[in-house]
Amino acid sequence: MKVVLLAGGFGTRISEESQFKPKPMVEIGGKPILWHIMKGYSAYGFNEFVICAGYKQHVIKEWFADYFLHNSDITFDFTKGRNDMLIHNQYCEPWRVTVVDTGLNTMTGGRIKRIQSYVGKEPFLMTYGDGVCDVNIKKLVEFHKIHGKIATLTAVIQEQEKGVLDVGGDNAVRAFREKSHNDGALINAGYMVLEPQIFDYLDGDDCILEKAPLQSLAQEGQLMSYKHKGFWQCMDTKREKDILEKMWNNGTAPWKVWEN
Repeated sequence: MKVVLLAGGFGTRISEESQFKPKPMVEIGGKPILWHIMKGYSAYGFNEFVICAGYKQHVIKEWFADYFLHNSDITFDFTKGRNDMLIHNQYCEPWRVTVVDTGLNTMTGGRIKRIQSYVGKEPFLMTYGDGVCDVNIKKLVEFHKIHGKIATLTAVIQEQEKGVLDVGGDNAVRAFREKSHNDGALINAGYMVLEPQIFDYLDGDDCILEKAPLQSLAQEGQLMSYKHKGFWQCMDTKREKDILEKMWNNGTAPWKVWEN
């Protein structure tokens, strides 16, 4: 099952960092938050990624182009008049990473629509490239398979106002709406599982996943929530970046579910 990561936005609320790089490439503990997200999925055996890039997409491509080199012990031998390289040890994850330029101004639903050919006709995982979580991905996928609906999203209780969910006792999402002031409800934390039928709800670069597509799925009874009571934190602002950085440096990062 492939993992689709949304990594193309401008990240204007964290412009201190995003003026130089895409928000998913802002570093926590010396590694992009995108790497942290991928490590979380990889810990559960999901190692094939499709990254929906856009703003400064070359930064993402160049980082992965150098990743193997930066995580290997290498001898560079110029004695024969050429650049021979001998790899002694490499410490890379077993990842297959496809980085797709999904456009500069494309909305979330449009970006997913653009990578349809890379996903094919199989279910896939999807999340945003700016939030970390300690959700058990295997249990999330099992929950999705059991209920048989088109879409599952991970729901968390958070004081911050995000997309607000009305969830019934059977975990079915009854309604999906944009944030409003003073909301204190379950919110959409991403970490979704989507059937290929989701592409039928997406049309054009202006399509916003969190509006008509998810609202339609909710009305049709095809959107389910996986309630997560553990850790989740997005990185919309410099303050939130500093919170995550402090957790990482203190060795208390709840999203670090992988071995060293």
